[in-house]
Amino acid sequence: MLVNWAYTDRGTLYHRLDPRARIIFMCCALIAVGFVPGRGAGMWDLRLVAGFLVIAFLQIIISRITWKQMQRFWIVITVIAVMLSVITLLTGRGSVGVYSAADEHIIWSPTINLLGMSLHPQMSAERLTYLVTQIMRMMTFAALAVTIPFTFDPYMYGITFRKLGFGDKIAYAMDMAFRFIPTLGRDMQTIMDAQRARGFELESREGMNLFQRIRNFAPLLIPLTIGSVVSGEEISDAMDLRGFGIGPRTWLPQLKYNLVDWVYLIFGILLLAGAIVAKRAGFGGLWVPPWLY
Repeated sequence: MLVNWAYTDRGTLYHRLDPRARIIFMCCALIAVGFVPGRGAGMWDLRLVAGFLVIAFLQIIISRITWKQMQRFWIVITVIAVMLSVITLLTGRGSVGVYSAADEHIIWSPTINLLGMSLHPQMSAERLTYLVTQIMRMMTFAALAVTIPFTFDPYMYGITFRKLGFGDKIAYAMDMAFRFIPTLGRDMQTIMDAQRARGFELESREGMNLFQRIRNFAPLLIPLTIGSVVSGEEISDAMDLRGFGIGPRTWLPQLKYNLVDWVYLIFGILLLAGAIVAKRAGFGGLWVPPWLY
């Protein structure tokens, strides 16, 4: 059985927005921050990225999503963002097209002796700014996206994507995709409980190496994978038996844009248009605070 995200209708302004408007605004903001063509795709100006981050967090505040709902999400996103950004900082890789290595302003260059080798890591003003900007960009992506599953009525998944212009099959596939992650989490927890009841020790014991810890998860991943495939086959068979796809599908819920929805849509489109114009005009590249030089 498919399950849903922890959706709660709190009656806020954000919850009352047409779900199509929310999807379109999120796409406009994501494209503006991360994919606008130019020198270094997307926005790399720390000040502009900070503005988008503020807008994203304002949405979370307005929608009144609780920290308990988002806790695991933010822990995972923060760890990934920091790890990737620190690797870029130490290696200098990943910043191709954003700034030139020949133009770096070195602010710290220590010599480290490790196992008889001399290491010469470098810290430049550009690398440090790139680190902070990259973390803020990832946080912006996450904050823009996290509001959707927690404020989206599960009964509106299919009709929303259908009214956005997708076909019935694609709309229903998107509906299933939105429900896949929480269903997978539910199945994973069930398997873990079952393995613990059988006396299997899932936690890492002292003295375990990395490969032993990875192998320790095999009793979880194998039934989880097989269960996901079987569930997918069952859903596919149920849809075929009900004649899904042989004709146009009708939807009971109806969607209609209101004035607030149009204002929200226009605001998102203006943000994207402004980002494109800024990149065309030569703005939006990496901005290094003058006091770092």
